[in-house]
Amino acid sequence: MSAPSASRSALPAIPRLEGLRKRVWQRLVTADIGVVEAALVGVGLALAVFLRLWQLNKLGFNSDEAVYSGQAAAIANDPVLKPFFPVFRAHPLLFQTILSLGYRLGGGDLFARLLADLFGAGTVVVTFLTGRLLYGRRTGVIAALLVALMPYEVVVSRQVLLDGPMALFATLTLYLLARAILSRRLVYLYAAGGTMGLTALTKETGVLMLGGALAFYLLSPEIRIRGKHAAGAAGLAAAIILAYPLTLRFAAHTHAGQKYLAYQLFRRPNHGWSFYPTTVPQAMGLLVVVAALAGLWLLRREISWRETLLLSWIAAPALFFQLYPVKGYQYLIACAPPVALLAGRTLARWQPARDLRWRTLSVAPRVLMTGVTAVIAISLVVPAWGAITPSSSGGTFRAGSGGVPGGRELGRWITTHAPQGSEFLAIGPSMMNLIEFYGHRQAWALSVSPNPVHRNPAYDALVNPDLAIRTNEIQYVVWDAFSASRSTFFSQRLLAYADRYHGRVLFTKSVTVTGRDGQPAQTPLIVVYGVRR
Repeated sequence: MSAPSASRSALPAIPRLEGLRKRVWQRLVTADIGVVEAALVGVGLALAVFLRLWQLNKLGFNSDEAVYSGQAAAIANDPVLKPFFPVFRAHPLLFQTILSLGYRLGGGDLFARLLADLFGAGTVVVTFLTGRLLYGRRTGVIAALLVALMPYEVVVSRQVLLDGPMALFATLTLYLLARAILSRRLVYLYAAGGTMGLTALTKETGVLMLGGALAFYLLSPEIRIRGKHAAGAAGLAAAIILAYPLTLRFAAHTHAGQKYLAYQLFRRPNHGWSFYPTTVPQAMGLLVVVAALAGLWLLRREISWRETLLLSWIAAPALFFQLYPVKGYQYLIACAPPVALLAGRTLARWQPARDLRWRTLSVAPRVLMTGVTAVIAISLVVPAWGAITPSSSGGTFRAGSGGVPGGRELGRWITTHAPQGSEFLAIGPSMMNLIEFYGHRQAWALSVSPNPVHRNPAYDALVNPDLAIRTNEIQYVVWDAFSASRSTFFSQRLLAYADRYHGRVLFTKSVTVTGRDGQPAQTPLIVVYGVRR
């Protein structure tokens, strides 16, 4: 063989393993750790996708999901579900109209939940864009990661609810408003007005974000927006919102809409004042909330209109629903992105070495804050996993926090064994909706008040259940642990009817739970009794 050429001999020698290890360590602790951050984000987003899709359709719908999907089916003129679910109920119809396209194409539960998940994914993307716009790319990435893994966001986006899509439009409005301020371009201001209208057209409580925008404007004198331009954006929002009352008008359902409004305004409280302070911070992640609040103090020298905007976006719905007597688990979901943005601001911009005199640390501040971000992300994954794999025991169910075990199976049993035209009596509207959605049979709820002032206008009261059973108008009564845990009075009353009219157990859905003695035991979730005179 010929001797190697001079050019080949001039190639640099392969570095020793020890030298390579030293340089890698120095890069991790002293220099830009973009590779580590990218890996963290990649793992986090993969976990977020997993959490949103894992056994997504294992459980059937809960009551609210059944109602909104039933509305979508009615819009699509589904002959099976349309008799049980009126198109016009308490809320606007933007999301239900989009969902109806799936029902026209033959989609079912899985399609509906995937569509809701898609809106949740959109919220993650818009959170990133907003964070990047306000504070830079690093803040946007961290905030998007927190929203993606947040148990609150994961649980709500896995359900066919109006709140998830509303949160997307509310966050998009936040982004466009910030873009309008920074770019000084009217097109973004008017676009924000348009998305504000879509927010309220998805769920009427989205109009609260108008209050957030107004509070921001009043609290930020340095932001100059001409009155005619602000009025134009508000007018565009109002024009879009008017689509719903005009639809009610043209469909001759104005009176029904007024009854729903009166019912929503004068409903009885369903939770105490401590519900949101004790539930929502935990669902968002206590460390996320702590990081958001801590940043307001630690970065107080950087306070500007940006923080005022985010805080206004949180305060408007939070204050309203805290004062409003009816509390819903998912009602404050629009607050999640701005909270994540404030937390991302802290994790991306705070410098411990400057504020805590940690200059002697061998670990770079950015490495330290990346580690803190990883810890917070892990603290979100664990409860999010627990939230999507809950216990099936009746005492742990909370409306709006997931599907109902056994509801779909009950419906299949009804369609197979209950004759057409048969009617059912349930404890409350929650199970009644599931019977009608999955079983396609008329159902009544014992807890629906005969007084129109005290009941949802969508439901009719059964004035004399005893007479309905004696005259064979009702052939089945359905007991469920979820409704029984919320109303022992009506549960006992329904079981009394089953006992009085020789109820025979025809269907039981049970789960295995751990008893007080530590041994597994079968606990019934749903029981169907056949009743007769």
